[in-house]
This record gives sequence, structure tokens and C-alpha cells, in this order.
Amino acid sequence: MPSRADIVVAAESWIGTPYRHQASLRGVGADCLGLVRGVWRDVFGEEPESVPPYVADWAESDGSETLAEAARRHLDEVPVKEMRAGDVLLFRMRANGPAKHATIHAGRESMIHAHSGLHVSRVSIDRAWLRRLAFVFRFPGLTD
Repeated sequence: MPSRADIVVAAESWIGTPYRHQASLRGVGADCLGLVRGVWRDVFGEEPESVPPYVADWAESDGSETLAEAARRHLDEVPVKEMRAGDVLLFRMRANGPAKHATIHAGRESMIHAHSGLHVSRVSIDRAWLRRLAFVFRFPGLTD
């Protein structure tokens, strides 16, 4: 069984990967979803479903929680207050907008993420991020 530490180590191996929309290839390019998909492949193997092409404003036209709905199909949702290292965090980038940004909690109030215009990096989960936190998901079957 994979552990939380396995998830964090896998996410850390993506640090420095350039941001590339819809990409998921360590060292070459990844967006936020691509990072989570890559960590899944690193730890669990083949992805459970293929991701259709998407545009930057993919969830804003109808306000649906597309990213959270997809996460619910493969991850276990937990209360925000129970987030721990190795969990997937989903953020709203605009007030009242859908959750559109995914990260991996890396412990000690930090997360690993791919952000547009940057590369995959570890950043602090500060108040600004906490205000936007909408959902927390756990990879299935993790050990502590």
C-alpha cells in the first residue's frame, strides 16, 4: 500500500517541471491537473480515466464543479479541516467560481503545484490560499 510520504516524494520529483497547459510529463511540462495525474501514475500506475482536452476557462461557462466531480470518481473526499500531507487540494481562483486549481499537500503548511507562467514548485499554504480552498481529496488506500 502506498503511503502519504510516497505521494509527497512523487510530487517533489516534479519540482522544476515547466508549466504547460494540458501536459503531464515530468521534466517536460505539466499543468496543475497534469501534476496530479503524473503523481497518480508514479504511485498507482495507469490513470483511471483519460482526460479530454480542455480550455483555460473550461469550468466557468456553466459554473459546474467539473474538477471536484472528477476527483470524487477516483479519490476520497475529506473535510477541509482534515487535510494532511499527500492530499489533493482544490482551490477556487475567483470568489464564487468553480474549483479550478489542484495541488498536492506537501506537509508543514506547504503544497506542490504547477501554476501558469511558472514551473512546478513548493509554496506555502498561506491565508490567501486557505481562503480559496474548496475541496480536499485523499488518494485511495493510503497508509500513514
